[in-house]
Amino acid sequence: MKQIKHLILIVLISVSGMVKAQQVKAQQVEVQQVEVQQVEVQQVENQQVKGQQFKVQQVKAQQVEVQKVENQQVNAVAASGTKESFLTLAGFAVKSKVTNAQIVDARTAEEFTQNHLKGAVNIDPASTAYAKAVDALIKDRPVFVYSIGNGRSVSVAKELRSKGFKEVHVLPGGIANWIGSGYPIVSTTEKGLSLSSAQFKTLTGSSGLVLVDFGSKYCGACKKLIPVLDSLEKKQDFKTKVVRIEAYDNVLLLRELKVSQLPTLVLYQGGKQVWKKAGLSSTAEIEKIINTKRHE
Repeated sequence: MKQIKHLILIVLISVSGMVKAQQVKAQQVEVQQVEVQQVEVQQVENQQVKGQQFKVQQVKAQQVEVQKVENQQVNAVAASGTKESFLTLAGFAVKSKVTNAQIVDARTAEEFTQNHLKGAVNIDPASTAYAKAVDALIKDRPVFVYSIGNGRSVSVAKELRSKGFKEVHVLPGGIANWIGSGYPIVSTTEKGLSLSSAQFKTLTGSSGLVLVDFGSKYCGACKKLIPVLDSLEKKQDFKTKVVRIEAYDNVLLLRELKVSQLPTLVLYQGGKQVWKKAGLSSTAEIEKIINTKRHE
């Protein structure tokens, strides 16, 4: 009887030991799982920190590049002996509102009639009244010049500085950039000429591939793009619908789509934007992107 009790005691001790061993193993597994989770959390945190550090580095690099450009501009101005500050769009918007500001629209009278910055006077360098209009400006007051891009405005600003005007600012990117960036203008465009968002969406979804040309009949660079698009449309294998949008008639649309330079080409596929380029494009470049998108 004693032997049986002894055996039972041994069995109970063994079972208890096994249970404790299993509990210890379970605890070890839980600890390992927690450690793995901690490692994963640390890895995620490290990735986030690296991402933030990379963004900071990008911002710093951009700031360095901007500073280089600004230094070059300041040195150039210092050498010319004229007072000038190179404004951003926001800076131009703020400074041009001062009471003694002289805002000069260097486009044609026809362009000025369609739209212009509030308070601007039209001084067309190609007009016979140009010299007289320039003489009417006051040299001691700041002048803010703009055109459709930065062609005519830069030329006018250069001439004004040569005539002794102390402070002359050019609107960066011209009125096209101003409109595309959402700044206000005085517009006299007749209702019915402009496309609504819904109409534009229907237009860009009306064919498999639709190439939209945002330009203007007043834009020199836009005119250079016309024969490029004409030659493409004549090709039998082009098979892409080309839509031409007059910027001055579609100010709200340009603002909504953030088109800030003329000309700008935008390619739509199935109603969705798949490519966009501001400035001139060659026939080969346009064909390449369209062929690529067609076979994707």
